[in-house]
Amino acid sequence: MTSSVLRRAPGFDPARLAAVGPALQAFVDSKELAGVVTLASRGGEIVHAETLGWRDLETGAPMRPDTLFRIASMTKPITSVAALMLMEEGRLSLGDPISRWVPELAEPLVLRNPAGPLDDTTPARRPITIEDLLTHRSGIAYAFFSEGPLKAAYEQALGDPAMNRSTPDEWLAALGTLPLAHQPGERFHYGHSTDVLGFLIGRVEGKPLRQVLRERIFSPLGMVDTDFWLPRDRRGRLASLYTYDEAAGRLTKVEPEMYDTPPAYTPGGGGLISSAPDYHRFARMLLGGGALDGVRLLRPETVALMRTNRLTEPQRQVPFAGMPLWRTNGFGLGLSLAERGAGNPYACGAPGSMTWPGIFGTWWQADPVNDLVMIYLIQHQVPVSAGSGAAVATGRGAAGRRALPIYQQGVYAALQAQSDPGEG
Repeated sequence: MTSSVLRRAPGFDPARLAAVGPALQAFVDSKELAGVVTLASRGGEIVHAETLGWRDLETGAPMRPDTLFRIASMTKPITSVAALMLMEEGRLSLGDPISRWVPELAEPLVLRNPAGPLDDTTPARRPITIEDLLTHRSGIAYAFFSEGPLKAAYEQALGDPAMNRSTPDEWLAALGTLPLAHQPGERFHYGHSTDVLGFLIGRVEGKPLRQVLRERIFSPLGMVDTDFWLPRDRRGRLASLYTYDEAAGRLTKVEPEMYDTPPAYTPGGGGLISSAPDYHRFARMLLGGGALDGVRLLRPETVALMRTNRLTEPQRQVPFAGMPLWRTNGFGLGLSLAERGAGNPYACGAPGSMTWPGIFGTWWQADPVNDLVMIYLIQHQVPVSAGSGAAVATGRGAAGRRALPIYQQGVYAALQAQSDPGEG
């Protein structure tokens, strides 16, 4: 099943834009991907959108423009915006120790060797701050990006990072029993930092994170399909999750457990379900300097702060999941920033483009230079480990992920703007 929206738009070559859909369709035809939903807009005007393949192979249900996706870590920029809204109101600041709201992490111990014994620790040299959470420099890890005993300790103490029956208080108490992988502020180490930030936001507001995001972001922006919970009567719109079985040479469905009632555990780092139209509105808000259609969430100077790289030169030398990501990207407050496109697996636009992907293959980018938003949504699970980033990003060893750069390059190849759209 294929449908597309192609509009003649100034600055685009219509023939090249029309070639993007067939190039992606090839991955559906070869049965490497079940389906894809894309959306691209310039100046807020949709110029290209595709719904390709199937949201469920077994039932033959086709992808639709409003199909729902588990967006995983694309949740992080949304949670980060909520934190920055509180910062504008003077209710927290970047330098605040998080122990003011999360006493469970008031006196953390730090592993001398992140892959070493759990009892070989030293006290943290300084408190974890709000900025540390926003930039993943808190020392808080993920199990799947950890090595040695810390990996198993995270799995045992915290359980599944996505589907979890704990309350926020219980989860934070469990996290507080684990040592940090690195000293606060020392280096970028991808982990549960944004989950902690989300629960901290809930404590500042005195209400669950789910309610905070609905009241402060989703409702004002008209993001009607974005939530941590999906009722049974809407599950038919959710794209099924697949993994590629290399031995069998085919896609196999993965069926994550679903909540029957709204969960207490709402991970601000990766728990949201959303759609292309909804996330498009969020991305356009960022391109609009914090405002969309007369609704302002952030001041322009706060968005500029969000889009400013915070990583030091030594921190940029450390690979991300085995990949030299920070040679081409910076990291601001809750999202990544393209600095050049050549050889960049996570971004493709002009310098300053904002992005951060999700582990199931979802991706977005907001390019301020070209006023261009791109959304790419699939549901494709791949193995994840401390060194797996290159495979996840480029498709080496991960069937179907090779479609993303084809989408990225296809749209930019069609763009005929006077400004340089970047190197990639």
